[in-house]
Amino acid sequence: MRILCTNDDGIHAPGLKVVEEIARALSDDVWVVAPELDQSGVSHSLSLNDPLRLREVGPRHFAVRGTPTDCVIMGARHILGAKLPDVVLSGVNKGRNVAEDVVYSGTIAGALEGTILGLPSFALSQEFSVETRERPPWDTARKFGPDILRKVIAAGVPKDTVININFPSCAPEDVLGIRVTRQGKRNLGFLRIDERRDGRGNPYFWIGFERTAMMDTPADGTDLAALRERYVSVTPLRLDRTDEAFSEELSLTLK
Repeated sequence: MRILCTNDDGIHAPGLKVVEEIARALSDDVWVVAPELDQSGVSHSLSLNDPLRLREVGPRHFAVRGTPTDCVIMGARHILGAKLPDVVLSGVNKGRNVAEDVVYSGTIAGALEGTILGLPSFALSQEFSVETRERPPWDTARKFGPDILRKVIAAGVPKDTVININFPSCAPEDVLGIRVTRQGKRNLGFLRIDERRDGRGNPYFWIGFERTAMMDTPADGTDLAALRERYVSVTPLRLDRTDEAFSEELSLTLK
């Protein structure tokens, strides 16, 4: 099995080493193609107006000055040659990718691009807490990642589906199990704008997150609820975002 690994945190991110370890638990034919720089939050952006710079970091390890989407395309269509990867792994992201994160996340986008190319693809993210921000519990991803991947790959992934896996912010022995979940939804006030002043007194801004909004009790069955209760969350996400129910209503409205 040939596995292509990417991420959005960049070629030197510790989570990239973790996803490579997970991949090597499944196969010896592992390739790493990741962004040269941190690309968190770039979503599914594709570089069309800028050239892509490629740098070989080591054997089967490449850095691309571009987005996670660029990396998957470069890996599958150029670097790996005639033999496409059998599986794409994107991550392990430092921080969870749940609820609305799936819209913004470069990690999710890397896996989505693999799905667009017709490949079974997985996004993997390791949640951290305030206490573990500097040292996320990577061993949780290491322990549960390989077995989840083996089982899902053996069962088969639908053609237009990406598997979003999030590991809870606790030690492996404290994980209570694995749950198949649906995408959750946060309080609408979870985003905020932080205004500051530079050395010359000019304003600049950061997009941030309201911690109180993020602490709301999530709905049962969601990715948010699973992580809160110390379960690994496994969420199948569809590439086709058509709202079938509203399409029928809209057809009647526009007759």
